[in-house]
Amino acid sequence: MDSDGTRDARGTHANPVPRPAGPPRMPAVPPRPAGAPGSAPPAAPGQSAVAAWLNEERPAAGPGIWRFAYRLPKAARAAERLAPVTVIGMLVPLVVALVLWSLWRQGSLPYQFTLLRLFTPGDWWWGGTIASPKTMEGAEARVVYDGVFFAVLALSMGRLGSWPEVVRHFVGRRPQPSRALLALVCALSALSLVFPGAFPGVGWDALPVVDPLFSLIVLLSGGYELFASALFTNALYTVMTLLIVWPFAKVGGWWPYAKERLAARRVGDGAALPATVERPRAQWPELRDAGQHEAAELLTAEVAAGRMNDVDCARVRRSWTAGLPEFRETVLRTAGAAWAHPSGARDLPRRGARHDLLTGQVRVGRWVAAERTPLRYHDAGAALGPEVLGTSLLAVGPSGSGKTRSLVEPLTEALALQALTGSCAVVAVSSPGGGPLGSDSAFDVIVRIGDPSSVHDLDPYAESDDPDEAAAILAEALVGDLDTVNGQSAATALAQLLGPYRAAHGRFPGLPELRELLEGEPGALAVLREAVAGDDVMRRELEARARQTGAPGDPGRALADRLALLNRPVFAGFFGGGGETHRAFSLRAVAHHPLRVRVDLPERGHEEAGRLITRLVLAQFHAVVRESRRTHFACLVLDDATGAVTAGSVRRIQRLRSQNAGVVLTLRTVGDVPEALHGPLYGAVGCRMAFCGITTWDGSRFAQTWGTEWVETTEVAKHTVFADQPMTRAIHALRKLVTGKAVTTDAVTVRQVERERWSASRLAHEVPPGHAVLSLTTVRGEHAPPLLVDLRG
Repeated sequence: MDSDGTRDARGTHANPVPRPAGPPRMPAVPPRPAGAPGSAPPAAPGQSAVAAWLNEERPAAGPGIWRFAYRLPKAARAAERLAPVTVIGMLVPLVVALVLWSLWRQGSLPYQFTLLRLFTPGDWWWGGTIASPKTMEGAEARVVYDGVFFAVLALSMGRLGSWPEVVRHFVGRRPQPSRALLALVCALSALSLVFPGAFPGVGWDALPVVDPLFSLIVLLSGGYELFASALFTNALYTVMTLLIVWPFAKVGGWWPYAKERLAARRVGDGAALPATVERPRAQWPELRDAGQHEAAELLTAEVAAGRMNDVDCARVRRSWTAGLPEFRETVLRTAGAAWAHPSGARDLPRRGARHDLLTGQVRVGRWVAAERTPLRYHDAGAALGPEVLGTSLLAVGPSGSGKTRSLVEPLTEALALQALTGSCAVVAVSSPGGGPLGSDSAFDVIVRIGDPSSVHDLDPYAESDDPDEAAAILAEALVGDLDTVNGQSAATALAQLLGPYRAAHGRFPGLPELRELLEGEPGALAVLREAVAGDDVMRRELEARARQTGAPGDPGRALADRLALLNRPVFAGFFGGGGETHRAFSLRAVAHHPLRVRVDLPERGHEEAGRLITRLVLAQFHAVVRESRRTHFACLVLDDATGAVTAGSVRRIQRLRSQNAGVVLTLRTVGDVPEALHGPLYGAVGCRMAFCGITTWDGSRFAQTWGTEWVETTEVAKHTVFADQPMTRAIHALRKLVTGKAVTTDAVTVRQVERERWSASRLAHEVPPGHAVLSLTTVRGEHAPPLLVDLRG
């Protein structure tokens, strides 16, 4: 794509014709109801709506959570507060330890209170007793007792009570400056306890923690002569002080915080520039950090004036992240219209859902707060994005349950918006008779199969020049759903005809010609045999096909019968048979350009042909997305996947995760898929959605896929009390006469049991109208359990 965004990918082939971009449009940020969860705050005076949208917080959240203005629910915040009993469990050991330490330091605690007397003689080897210790150089030789007693108190206070929980709560969740300050205060408090009188400036007193080491040195050196050196004494105190301060520095993160502060001090034009995190997104801090100040100032002015919408901001930000050349020149020349979509569109004509293009999410509903729902999902927005669509999505629900309205239409609209930013390519296949997905102006290419007014036609061979690849695509589309025909033999039969025909004519045959060859028409085979007479390889291929025609087990008859569905008069001008009437569109263009494509299936009366076309589009999509390394995400949306799921397509869906692509499949019932493929299909997709109204047979498949979990149950059993004493029996009889109930006692049993996350009966009878149960998996492997979603919000 050119640096000024003038290449046209409107969409008929992989090498589009250049075309100038259209005029810019005013920003169109969808309105959000005030006070709604996740709604954006009103723009500040002098701030545009796009700037407020850019600057809004998007914290990290779980899969499927609407991150725009996400706030932790009140219930979750309340749960994160420490319970009063936890605080009491912290304070009680602290108070007891302080009281015992004060009594010990004042000498009020009797020596017989400790066990040290059992292990010490009455008279120390260097002279003196416990009551009257010997003095050396004017200092009391209190060597063991204070240190041991202080260590015992500290360890007891740390292990007893709830000190570990309190430390993790208050220290681990603090921002780095607050953590560093809190650790410093704790370190000073500890030093004031261990070094009494140090801060008023009267010098260091005997260190209780140093006392065991002090005693060891005295025992090894044979006296106190070594401590007469001030250098040795001060060095010993310095080492022990560092040992005391080091745990607080580790917990408080002093060294990482110091490195961060030093790295933030950058010298500019005589003044330090503010850090990147301190600038709002609307001022494009990443450009300023890279020295692109002119481009950042221009884009900031465009955003502030409202001349850029959310699509423009996401597109320019993506271009900067991708490292496109001549970024500065392009931005200074075209401003917010830089790298505009080749169609010239910078927004959709109408939006029906809430989108956040910075995260690539579309909001589809609200997670319902339930008993087994994680707190962070309580009443949070339910959203879908490329990170979950990359694992593919399967939605099952009867007609009228809201699959198209609540899921397919918002999702298609979101992918079309992301295509305008250059980050996505979408192919949407409408259901037969269900109406188109979105307006015509929201797509670059619209293929209306069977409509004479259609501008585009669908290339059945996906612009392939390999006969084997084209044969595999056609075989999957024609007989992939048949158990009586082997897919590999069908692909071989087609390749035996496509190869010689292309060698003779330089192109693949039209569907009417291909049908004649498959049926073994003598005239058609004779003409093709004469055309490849000089090519021994192709002649042998053709002769092999001619020998198999009409033989038992020949797949040619089944292929010809399926081709007859597309060889009807209503499709006469399509699939390469219309000459110049329709522009042939190749799905291969999706692998190279962020196109927006919509395929409208024929109306009523051609249901089987519509299923065949759906399989053809699915097979072509699988074939083209694996060709090259794309920087954009490719997604295929099937509004009705009935008859499209085959054994080959299930195997290919599993490989889409590594190809930056995904498929969205919707079914009215799982019975539309062969029973042998139920398990592989549910295992191939990472996201599963069960709408209200499904049957227990469909729900059983979801229940088996979602598995079980361990839950805690409480059982209360009432047992009748039988008294042995006459007086007790009389009292019980009187009580039963008055209350009418026998005297019982409760037996409470609490146990862990394994229970289904969602049983088939609950899915069939407990999902309210307008709701669905959704489970998500991201391409990185993060999971969201199956949770209830309100699709009406």
